[in-house]
Amino acid sequence: MPHPQSTLMAFGDGRQKLRIGLLLLDNFTLNALSGFIDALRLAADTGGRSRQIDCGWVIMGKGMVRASCGLAISPDSEPLPPARFDYLAVVGGNDYAERVQPAWVTAYLQETAAAGIPLIGLCTGTFNIARAGLMQGVTACLHWNVHQEFAAQFPKVRAISDRIFLDTGNRITCAGSTGAPDLALHLIDRHCGPERAQQSLRHMVLNDQREASYPQAQFSPEARDIHDDLVRRAVVIMEQTLNDPISIDRLATRLGISGRQMARRFAASLDQTPSQYYRFLRIRYGAWRLIHSTDLISDIAADSGFCDASHFQREFRGHYGVSPAKYRKGAIASA
Repeated sequence: MPHPQSTLMAFGDGRQKLRIGLLLLDNFTLNALSGFIDALRLAADTGGRSRQIDCGWVIMGKGMVRASCGLAISPDSEPLPPARFDYLAVVGGNDYAERVQPAWVTAYLQETAAAGIPLIGLCTGTFNIARAGLMQGVTACLHWNVHQEFAAQFPKVRAISDRIFLDTGNRITCAGSTGAPDLALHLIDRHCGPERAQQSLRHMVLNDQREASYPQAQFSPEARDIHDDLVRRAVVIMEQTLNDPISIDRLATRLGISGRQMARRFAASLDQTPSQYYRFLRIRYGAWRLIHSTDLISDIAADSGFCDASHFQREFRGHYGVSPAKYRKGAIASA
């Protein structure tokens, strides 16, 4: 592992075609950071030797920070002058629900934006960029699990969760997790060429680089084959609200169409009404929970958006032909 001082000396020494500063915040998600930075590392040198030749990166912060998994990391440096890199990536994490952030984070992001350096929101780093007032008029790509919280905190910022990342020029937002390496490869391809991106792919034992529009993994596999973008977005919202279902009228309003229009488009794409498909998702989620947890059926019913266990059992029996208890017992017996 290079010493922090040697990392700083290598970073921005004039050789690199791509230079990225990573601002690490408390409770950051390790998967997003490691996937992003490893794609850079494997493209930067030959043979996986990790020298910052074609790509340069530096991890910045104010003292030691911890990942959401508990791992402690000491940054290479305090925040550097923005002119030293081509992009600033903000690596957020489990503190996204906090509605305030340190003043120095806001000031540094605003300084970087004013210098014309594109800002990258990795995972929930987009929340921090938005808190600095730097997402006005820009669409943000969020992980489906934090979409509702982002919409509640920043109602004037359009948010989407039907792709893994979105590059709008001065703002690049990424759902995080396994989408982070794809974003890094996107930047490597742009600045260092497709050969370097392919080199990184080979080292990571990956077959292909996913495009920005690649859909986020969904609980419902058939949703990946939906060609109607509006129906696909409706299904994403349904999956985000399985435990607390919203009305179909409210869903249609969020999508900017009438309930009747949405019903027609669901019928054309899925041969079901929105309500039928929503209920199907909730029942199937309940079935998954029965097999993959030891939770009480009443708790699974509540988490699947049913008013009580009796309602869940009626709907479940109607779909699967057996009670939830028998379904669980049969799955255990056949395992």
